[in-house]
Amino acid sequence: LSIMAQGIPDEIMMDGVLIEDLADVAKDAALLQGVLMRTQESSNLSELVTYAPFTLFPTPVPKAVFLQSLAVQTHYNTLVDKISQDPDFLQEALASTIEVDDFTARLFRIHQQILKEGRSITLGLNRSDYMLDQEEDGSSSLKQIEINTIAASFGGLASRTPDVHRQVLKVAGKLEESQRILDNNPAEGLARAVAKAWELYGSERAAVMFLVEESQRNIFDQRCVESELWKRNIPTIRKRFDDVSRTGSLDQDKKLFVDGHEVAVVYFRNGYMPQNYISEQTWDARLLMERSLAVKCPDISTHLAGTKKVQQVLARPGVLERFFPDQPRVVEQIRATFTGLYTLDVGPEGDKTVAMALAAPDRFVLKPQREGGGNNIYGSEICRVLQGANGNTDRAAYILMDKIRPAAVQNYLLRRDSPLKISNCLSELGVFGTYVRHGKDVVMNECAGHLLRTKSSEHSDGGVAAGVAVLDNPLLV
Repeated sequence: LSIMAQGIPDEIMMDGVLIEDLADVAKDAALLQGVLMRTQESSNLSELVTYAPFTLFPTPVPKAVFLQSLAVQTHYNTLVDKISQDPDFLQEALASTIEVDDFTARLFRIHQQILKEGRSITLGLNRSDYMLDQEEDGSSSLKQIEINTIAASFGGLASRTPDVHRQVLKVAGKLEESQRILDNNPAEGLARAVAKAWELYGSERAAVMFLVEESQRNIFDQRCVESELWKRNIPTIRKRFDDVSRTGSLDQDKKLFVDGHEVAVVYFRNGYMPQNYISEQTWDARLLMERSLAVKCPDISTHLAGTKKVQQVLARPGVLERFFPDQPRVVEQIRATFTGLYTLDVGPEGDKTVAMALAAPDRFVLKPQREGGGNNIYGSEICRVLQGANGNTDRAAYILMDKIRPAAVQNYLLRRDSPLKISNCLSELGVFGTYVRHGKDVVMNECAGHLLRTKSSEHSDGGVAAGVAVLDNPLLV
């Protein structure tokens, strides 16, 4: 039986009257559970909010592949942490990128400036994203798209969606399926790690500072995590780069103060795109925070460990073994999730990659060193970029990756102001990882939950915050 035959039966999918009824039930359930976003028009006021876009039905996901994604997460946490402590590796991996990508170069400069000022507490919150590649024989294999080491979002809202899909399935007469929707609480898992770092910092008065964007449509996702911290009597404050520029300072012990508050943990929910750094003051604010005693999530070297270039270098033969010298099983588990990744550095190997891409552009994705969705390049665009990459050096700002081909599933995407219609959909599975290191001791290393995001197959690229994908839940089959 194909996976999809085990999903939502046709007699439900094709019953227009029932679907409209279920859509109403679903939207109200989402509002009740707090699956919320502010509106585009008033992104900094909570007077007008709407449901965050989501699927009407959960999406079937093979149980074995799902469990594999959870099992490998603590190894990915360890890998990111080890890379962040290996300046020689980062230098070598990013050398060609820094020459042509100004944003990565600026981050790398900060990394070099603070190398000498080792900090004792490290906090990592990341999300590893996968798609299920459809094999010839109909089975699917787990392939990593990327790992997000900064501002990985939707852990909050993903904690609130299981009850929405349970309710929809019950109303649709699918009680047994509703009981197969997994509990999921990344908000609590992320907060647990932040709390651990806050505790190690050791000041009851000090706050966790969420460094947030100018436009805060997705505030409720963050509020879920804040709420979990307040439950533990840990104070949180929300500040923008501008607030840090205006009111931030370090005392003689390098403690960070912003707006009069001592800051124990800086949790970046901003700062991952060039356009987040609107002026030199913004870069100065980032450096100030990096130089401070506050725990940074992520610190600058962990931010760099999440670049696409590092991802591509890790896929080279022998590189994972550098980080797991005596753990062939761990190496095997991580490597099993890699798809083909190819260098575009100047030289014969990069030339080979270019020739391969130009010969069959539809087999690949061209990725710049950017986060936040909507940056990747597909199809004939790949040829345009690679043929136009003048004098060959510009191409080193990108990596090339095999295109993952997931099976399409039918679903309804619920979005404010969008017509209710059936769509062919592709899904992306994210797994949240958390770790805390104190000096050399890893005191926490956990898988904190999952996130399923689904988009109509017309859209090649982009996430929920970018307005393309919607929230979903796995229905294990």
